[in-house]
Amino acid sequence: MKTPHFIQLHHASDQRLVEEAAQGLLRQPASASPKFFYDALGSRLFDAITELEAYYPTRTEALVFDTQGAAMAEAVRACLGRPPVLVELGAGNCSKASRLFALLQARAYVAVDISVEFLRQSLLNLQLQHPEMDLAGVGLDFSASLDLPADLPVLDSGPRLLFYPGSSIGNFAPDEALRLLRDMHQLAAGGALLIGVDLIKSSALLEAAYDDELGVTAAFNLNLLLHLNRVLGSDFRPADWRHVACFNAVESRIEMHLEARRALVVSWPGGQRRFSAGERLHTENSYKWTPAGFESLLQRAGFGSVQTWCDPKGWFAVCLASG
Repeated sequence: MKTPHFIQLHHASDQRLVEEAAQGLLRQPASASPKFFYDALGSRLFDAITELEAYYPTRTEALVFDTQGAAMAEAVRACLGRPPVLVELGAGNCSKASRLFALLQARAYVAVDISVEFLRQSLLNLQLQHPEMDLAGVGLDFSASLDLPADLPVLDSGPRLLFYPGSSIGNFAPDEALRLLRDMHQLAAGGALLIGVDLIKSSALLEAAYDDELGVTAAFNLNLLLHLNRVLGSDFRPADWRHVACFNAVESRIEMHLEARRALVVSWPGGQRRFSAGERLHTENSYKWTPAGFESLLQRAGFGSVQTWCDPKGWFAVCLASG
């Protein structure tokens, strides 16, 4: 059995990360990047969210692959000409990509994620299921930089098919999404991008998906505070905060916040922030797109032809964009 090759470029103690966390807390209004969701516990809580009945994106995306996967695979073969190296961004537990190995005839797999230890264990488990496949992992905050290591030979074993599922592109404002997609275009190096994108729908459906009755999403959101405590040395108490999710129709995005239950002060080495009762810490945006709008964004990022597949209800799209 082969052994996964792992390169760690992201470290939770990086000074850049500390500075980013502090700067976010000092903004008006205060904010924290969604990257701070994903410590080991946060990654597991997100896995639990994807199992919830109200959280439609995961199962709807899976439906698109189940019903139209053969057409996608044929389009990938026509685009790339030979079996690809599958490069997954935000890989998490690697389950979405692994279900495509046979369909796409992937010759190798590179998993990229900010949650380093969670990714490392996921790759070890995946290698047991695919003992002869070349697997590699890169612990990387790709929202800051999408430069993968030059000394990762598996990247050159075939044309690259970047895979960014789960509508994670929605966490980026349109201008930030355009920048990231341009980075993806450069990384694809003449290959292609297969990407999931959540589509505009009723606010009732959207808000239910991000504020479930069991409180799993609330726990996911509140765990961000504990992660900030470790990164920044802050003294957040999750009991002082409550989870809020709402749809901003003007911006076409779901917003997640943490709202202070009382007036309080959060301190960390070298800084502090006062919050009044009811004041919010903005933790996530999830932008929703139309198929035509997202196809236009891909083309502005430098990609060529775009093919799009949707579920019957038009809730979710998967796009294949050629490099």
